[in-house]
Amino acid sequence: MTKKILIVLTNMPTYGQADDATGLWLGEATEFIDEFRDSDVTFDYVSPHGGYVPVDPRSLKFADENIFGYYRSSDFQNRALRNSKRPAEINPADYVAIYYTGGHGVMWDFPHDNGLAQIAQTIYQQGGYLSSVCHGIAGLFFLQNDQGHPLIAGKKITGFTTTEEYLSGKFKKIPFWNEKVAQEQGASFKKARAYKPFAIQDGRIITGQNPFSPRQTARLLRAAIQ
Repeated sequence: MTKKILIVLTNMPTYGQADDATGLWLGEATEFIDEFRDSDVTFDYVSPHGGYVPVDPRSLKFADENIFGYYRSSDFQNRALRNSKRPAEINPADYVAIYYTGGHGVMWDFPHDNGLAQIAQTIYQQGGYLSSVCHGIAGLFFLQNDQGHPLIAGKKITGFTTTEEYLSGKFKKIPFWNEKVAQEQGASFKKARAYKPFAIQDGRIITGQNPFSPRQTARLLRAAIQ
């Protein structure tokens, strides 16, 4: 039986109002997808506003032949980058998991998007999985459980670290620090060395640390939903 995963992408092309381009970190979507290439899993793509999804130009410097293969494909171009779905078009019952991709842009449009939050909370409540990589952790910060408490409270999670923010050179432009917000929400933030692949699972929450972790995140999720 075919299973579906909902992939969440950013609509944010810049660091807030700064004249500095950002967007989807391309490999965080394509490498994740590639880990399911010989499975019965299919994907839909959603963004806070639907439609166009910008690509972080810096991510193209790290793109290999595999990543560019997806980038050139008509399916990814049409369904992810040009015509991503709006939250109102999504039926959470169709999905076994939701996966939040990163890129600095998500720090502006993921955390307080009520449409995405309702989808994620419903998927989790019906027994599905929440997953994210890198800055995509921002989509998990303010999700709530049935009692109205932070869903990530008491959970081991990871995401782009404070050290990695400094090393990225963009730390003066970010609106918050992932580690700090995760801890404020009661999560147990785990991390490996900066820019080393790392992913962690705590129950039905699976998270990856940085742009080099989407495959590790996907492997954990694939094993969980099989």
